[in-house]
Amino acid sequence: MNYKIFGTRSGLRVSELALGTGNFGTRWGHGADESTALKIFNGYIEAGGNFIDTADGYQKGESEELIGKFIKGKRQELVLSSKFTTGGSTPLTTGNSRKNIRNSIEGSLKRLNTDYLDIYWAHISDGQTPIEEVMKTLEDLTREGKILYSGFSNFPAWQIASAATMSDLKGWSPLIGIQIEYNLIDRSADRELLPMAEGFGLGVAFWSPLAGGTLTGKYRAAAQENISRQQAWGGTLVKAESSLRETNIVDTLEAIAKEQGVKVLEIALAWVRQKHDQSGLSTVTILGPRTELQLADNLKSLDVKLSVDQMQRLNEVSAITLGSPHEIIAENREAIFGAGSSLFPAL
Repeated sequence: MNYKIFGTRSGLRVSELALGTGNFGTRWGHGADESTALKIFNGYIEAGGNFIDTADGYQKGESEELIGKFIKGKRQELVLSSKFTTGGSTPLTTGNSRKNIRNSIEGSLKRLNTDYLDIYWAHISDGQTPIEEVMKTLEDLTREGKILYSGFSNFPAWQIASAATMSDLKGWSPLIGIQIEYNLIDRSADRELLPMAEGFGLGVAFWSPLAGGTLTGKYRAAAQENISRQQAWGGTLVKAESSLRETNIVDTLEAIAKEQGVKVLEIALAWVRQKHDQSGLSTVTILGPRTELQLADNLKSLDVKLSVDQMQRLNEVSAITLGSPHEIIAENREAIFGAGSSLFPAL
C-alpha cells in the first residue's frame, strides 16, 4: 500500500486506503461481531494500512470500544481518527457546541483507550453552532495534546473555507482535511467541495466509495440479504439504481471489469483512487468492510490500474452538471480571457 502526505497543511503520512469502522459492532442491529472485526482490523494492518477512522456514534460507541482493544501495542504506528456531533441522545450530548465537543472527546478517549487522537472530525454541520466556537474548541484541545489535527466531515464548502481562513488569521492550528461522500453515482463534491479543498491544501477522505454497495452490482441480483441491508441503511447511504444514469454507470463498470478480469467493485474503487491523481489534491479512500471477504476484495483494487480510455468512459458516464456559475464561466471563458488563455484553467 502506498502512503501520502494528507494535504499540504500538515506532514501527516497516511495510507492510501483508510479503514472505516462503522461496521465494527452490532448495536445497530447489523455489523461485525468482535471476532470478525478483529480479523478485518488485522487484515488491514497486514496489508500496510495505517489510517483507522471511527466515530463516537458508530454502533452506539461499540466501534470505539473494539478499536480500543485492537490497537493495544500498535498505537504509535497508527493514524487514529474519530468524530463528534451525533454520538449522544440528548440536546446537550449532540451537536457541535463547546460543551458537547468537550464531552465527546473525553468519552472517545476513554473508549479508545488512548490519551490523544491524530485527527478529530466534526461529523456533520448542526446548522447552528458558530464556526468560531467549533474552531476555538478544537484549538484548545490541540494545545492540551488531546488531538493533533482537526477536520470537517459533511459540511458545506463555505463553512469549511471560513474555518480554514479563520484558523490561519488567528494563528490557530490549521484545519487539515475534510471527509466527503464521493463515488461514481454521487459526484456532487466536484462542484464546490473538491475545488475548495484543492485551493486550501486540505486532504480529502472519501467515504462510501461503493455508494453503499450499489457499485458492487450486487443489488441487481435482488437477493434478500441485500434488500435487507438497503432497508437497514436507508436511501441516504445506499444509492439506488433508480435512473438511466445509474444503470449506465453500473453497466460500464461491469464491462470494464470483464475487460480487466476483476470484480465490479475493484473497478469502482480503482476509479476513486485514480480520479484525482493528476490534480493537486491529496485523497484517501475509506473502506467500510463488514466481512473478511469484503476486505480482501477491497484490497485487491490496489492492483487495478485503469487505462486512460477506461477512466474517460467512467468519467463521462458519471459526469454531472456543475450548474451556475460554473457553466456560465465556462461558456464565457474565451470571450473574457481570449482563445487558448492559460489564465483561467478549465473546470
